[in-house]
Amino acid sequence: MTAFDNHAPLLPEILSLHGKWKGSKPALVCGEEVVSWAQFDRATNRLANRLNADGIGRGHTVGVLMNNSREMVEALIGTMKSGACSVPLNLSVSNGAIAAMLEDADVSAIFASPDQKIRITEFLEQNPAVACIKAGPEFEAYKNGTSDAFPAAEIEDNDPLNIIYSSGTTGMPKGIVQTHKGRRDWAYDLSIALRYTSASRTLFTIGLYSNISWVGMLCTLLAGGTMVVHQSFDAEAALTVIADQKITNFAMVPIQLQRLLEVPDSGSFDLGSVQAVMSCGSPLHADLKQELFLRLGETTVTELFGLTEGVITTLDPEEAAGRMASVGKPLIGTDIKIVGDDDKEMPAGQAGEIVGIGRIIMPAYLNRPDATAEATWVGPDGRAWLRTGDIGQLDDDGYLYVVDRKKDMILSGGQNIYPQDIEAVLITHAAVNDVAVIGVPSKKWGETPLAVVVREPGATENPDPICQWTNSKLGKQQRLSAVIFAENLPRNANGKILKRKLRQKYKDWADG
Repeated sequence: MTAFDNHAPLLPEILSLHGKWKGSKPALVCGEEVVSWAQFDRATNRLANRLNADGIGRGHTVGVLMNNSREMVEALIGTMKSGACSVPLNLSVSNGAIAAMLEDADVSAIFASPDQKIRITEFLEQNPAVACIKAGPEFEAYKNGTSDAFPAAEIEDNDPLNIIYSSGTTGMPKGIVQTHKGRRDWAYDLSIALRYTSASRTLFTIGLYSNISWVGMLCTLLAGGTMVVHQSFDAEAALTVIADQKITNFAMVPIQLQRLLEVPDSGSFDLGSVQAVMSCGSPLHADLKQELFLRLGETTVTELFGLTEGVITTLDPEEAAGRMASVGKPLIGTDIKIVGDDDKEMPAGQAGEIVGIGRIIMPAYLNRPDATAEATWVGPDGRAWLRTGDIGQLDDDGYLYVVDRKKDMILSGGQNIYPQDIEAVLITHAAVNDVAVIGVPSKKWGETPLAVVVREPGATENPDPICQWTNSKLGKQQRLSAVIFAENLPRNANGKILKRKLRQKYKDWADG
């Protein structure tokens, strides 16, 4: 008796089925360009078939060095359908870092925006076998002339789908490998947690090389929704497109959400279409979260804590009341624990490193068995969990509170001080627009907390009163040595504050 074929399709097949059944519906909007699902399916099939014809497929990697655009989305999905593994690269890093990542990933080809191709001239000269296809007419010519039928590439569950390099806030980025099965399952689970449907119209203002954008991209495409892609973030432009394009979903880092609220007359924009907003990348302070609930609705904003490596928790907006500082509970089918310095599990209410396990976690870092081993915690049952490098604690109901990055923790007078605790107080001061607390050398304490503050526009307060006000609200061991003003704080492309740059800048600061 012949058994029915009930295999679980991977993303390439799922997206092509959307081309069949959602053909006339918009899949992608980039400026004036509107691409239907049928057009998107054919275009990505042609690109995949051309890559395969050039001998690029399973077992190969393809660099993507592009600005947000239709071509970039097609390059990522076309590479996926070819069986090759895409390597989308952060455009904000140095030319040398880009070359190092392309070398580390051993790319066979590169898709590049014209302005980005110039940056890898030396790499291409040193690697003449690597083809580089430039966006524009060259890209269109490359994909055209091949079959638009679904590619015949064989793809297995555990084949790499993409490699995303870590943000590099603490040094050289590491290549994070994600598989076809892992990404499909990740998208399924996140679609539920973040409320994506076939009616979703998702705005993208962060580079599509970022895993933040991959959340929205894969969830939207999996559900058969519509991507609305912008090249960069501008707060007023974002509000305009949300209103005009009837955007239902978007993901932003807290500083972007703060900028939306700061736009003059922001209340005049019609944001009634918005159904689900993801905040991620750094802590969403309780005051800002409350403001967003008032502006967007109490069932709209979901805070996500997560790593590209695969550990994710979300705080559903319906559960935020009374626990505004929490980042929620683990994603469906995943688990977390808190472990102490002795690698033993910690009880509720005590801080330690967050470790996680589940089907969405990466198999390993690329070419870095040392980093993979360092990131592994083995539980009493012998199962390998991922160390996040983040310090957190669980309350009695199992809600997670992220205390700080392990590497950002300040050791002062033998006591652990978590900068995020101090930042949560400082950000509530009327004169403070943005803040980062770092540990700097101290003759007396070894390290001491220093606050680097960006003032609100028009604020005239001096540093000392802000420091005194903050210290009056902190425990004795948490108190700041000083407040220093800055015009802005260094951030990576995902909005994460680069505290190592601040520590380097103020390494010679002394408390006397």
